[in-house]
Amino acid sequence: MSLRSLVKLQAVAALLAVGGAGAQAQQVVLKVHHFLSSTSNAQVTMIQPWCDKINKESNDRLKCQIYPSMQLGGTPPQLFDQARDGVADIVWTVPTYAAGRFIKSEVFELPFMAASAKTGSQALWSFVQKHSLDEFKGTKLLFMHVHDGALMHFKDKTPTKIEDLKGLKIRAATRINSQFIAALGATPVQMPLPAVPEALSKGVIDGASVPWEGVPAVKLQEIARYALDTGPGMPRMANTIFAFAMNQAKYDGLPADLKKVIDNNSGLAASAWAGEVAFDGIVKKHQDISRAAGEKIYFMPESEYERWVKATSHIDDDWIKAVNAKGADGKALLADARALIKQYGK
Repeated sequence: MSLRSLVKLQAVAALLAVGGAGAQAQQVVLKVHHFLSSTSNAQVTMIQPWCDKINKESNDRLKCQIYPSMQLGGTPPQLFDQARDGVADIVWTVPTYAAGRFIKSEVFELPFMAASAKTGSQALWSFVQKHSLDEFKGTKLLFMHVHDGALMHFKDKTPTKIEDLKGLKIRAATRINSQFIAALGATPVQMPLPAVPEALSKGVIDGASVPWEGVPAVKLQEIARYALDTGPGMPRMANTIFAFAMNQAKYDGLPADLKKVIDNNSGLAASAWAGEVAFDGIVKKHQDISRAAGEKIYFMPESEYERWVKATSHIDDDWIKAVNAKGADGKALLADARALIKQYGK
């Protein structure tokens, strides 16, 4: 082999090596942060499958590194800011853990709004796109959802009607959930879900507003002995909004083909999927888990349900006033939220 041929061969080899390194360097690792355990329903049925899907569709160029249980530090109310500020690339969070910051979007936390997570999630996504994207600046919303609807779990109490709740200390998830509990004569104690089991077992609270989805995530079925719920098919007594949000700069820095993979797994369809698969789809399973552990489930009759609706109806008016004070039309926003729920509930 001539010297010239050898030099050419070495040059080609060097280019191939650089090209190979470049291809390898194109893999983007996304830090995904959330507040529940790695075995929680949210990670197992929603977050991990979403990550697996974008990994497959990107031919391994997008990869998630999931950090459950607040492993990147901070507290659950700080998760949204972590996505905005780049501490994490993607977060799954309850925005309204930070009270008062997402006031338009929290319309879906008003009492007795939706009867299913799929319907509520589609309505929530559409509502936010129309009315409240300004509340999520600095992030790219990938999908949003509500859960399957909260009910009340108790350790030693067995309430069946409003009067039985008077004076009880009940965990609330959010600002509006606190108002709901107070309107029923109980004392709301706001705390993130992971704090509930210890608070209930030690008597810091008498009960907790928690959806079926969240029960096994914190092993609440090992402590709670009684559950009070609305009847099957009835609108849920309370709900919580969730966001799966990406740092905007991280998204903007992706090449076009990887942005397309993210986009194809975002939006209305992804929101419907999250609500249906991760929440509606697990209700019976989680009820069975609780029953097997010794928790009795009481479904209130329609007559009692109507009393609860009447007792908490002023919360809608209070929310409208709060939104109006921020310069928006609360009455119109509530009407549109309900119209969207009706639209997607058909």
